[in-house]
Amino acid sequence: MTRTANELAEFLGCALEGDGTAPVSGVASPASARSADLIYVATPGHLDRAASSGARCVVIAPGIVLNGKTLLRAANPKLAFARAAAWILPPAPIAIGVHPTAVIAPTAQLADGVGVGPYAVIEDGVKIGEGTQIGAFVFIGRGARLGEDCRLYPHVTLYAGVRLANRVILHSGSVVGSDGFGYVAEDGKRWKFPQVGEVEIGDDVEVGANTTVDRGSLGRTEIHSGTKLDNLVHVAHNVHIGENTVIAAQTGISGSVVIGRDVAFGGQAGLGDHCEVEDGAVIGGQAGILPGKIVRRGQIVWGTPARPLEKFKQQFAWLGRLPELAERVRKLEKQSEKINK
Repeated sequence: MTRTANELAEFLGCALEGDGTAPVSGVASPASARSADLIYVATPGHLDRAASSGARCVVIAPGIVLNGKTLLRAANPKLAFARAAAWILPPAPIAIGVHPTAVIAPTAQLADGVGVGPYAVIEDGVKIGEGTQIGAFVFIGRGARLGEDCRLYPHVTLYAGVRLANRVILHSGSVVGSDGFGYVAEDGKRWKFPQVGEVEIGDDVEVGANTTVDRGSLGRTEIHSGTKLDNLVHVAHNVHIGENTVIAAQTGISGSVVIGRDVAFGGQAGLGDHCEVEDGAVIGGQAGILPGKIVRRGQIVWGTPARPLEKFKQQFAWLGRLPELAERVRKLEKQSEKINK
């Protein structure tokens, strides 16, 4: 979709400097941009690349001078660029209409504008809201509820009874509602603990490819509005995740963990069962939080077991000096032996 710089400025609420009629039909990096592509500059360090770019139109922070371009001044250029990209390049449809190979139970209810791709399966009692798109080979189990304008990419699996709110995005291979990992041991045998709870996912949640979200064992697994899960994240049974939390790839969250709102996880973090992460905390990559522990509001933690960032940096620095310290200890031991002799 082609827009003018004037239209972009009005949509973004930005001040415009330069040719308002300049067409914008795509987004790109400065190195690969063509004349009709939009780029952005957040810091003066990127000015040279922007100046030599083929792009005519640039989203740029206030106070940065860039000659020869049409400029859109934004306090947060990266955010404005992302909003512009979503407006100029809306996502391609996953499915339009109902494909003749789709298998849809007679009791399923599909609202107006629902798209269903090839070989999708929709079981009894499913309800799907307006504008939701179901990709090829998606499976939606009996009694599931999907809100409006959701996007399920090919090969997504929703077990029975899963509930999605509005505008939820599930990427390929994600599985929602599978059994949690719960067993009771007796005489060398493990008996499966009931996994009969629910999963509820709020508005505007995005779940990455091959991510798994288990149903509650007896209660509910909840992911609240605005939260974003990367690829290959595991959310176990009875986990509660607050609003606008972001969780990077390969993070593993054990059962009954409670995570607050606006929490940020680095990749490969691991959380033991029944631990708690309060609002606004930051969990560093590969950090390990032991079962039952609490990360306090706004705290930044790193390492295994996770500890406050400043303490982790001090200990890590000493760890790097261990070979030197070991050599000093050996010399002191030799001196001590000579004195003793």
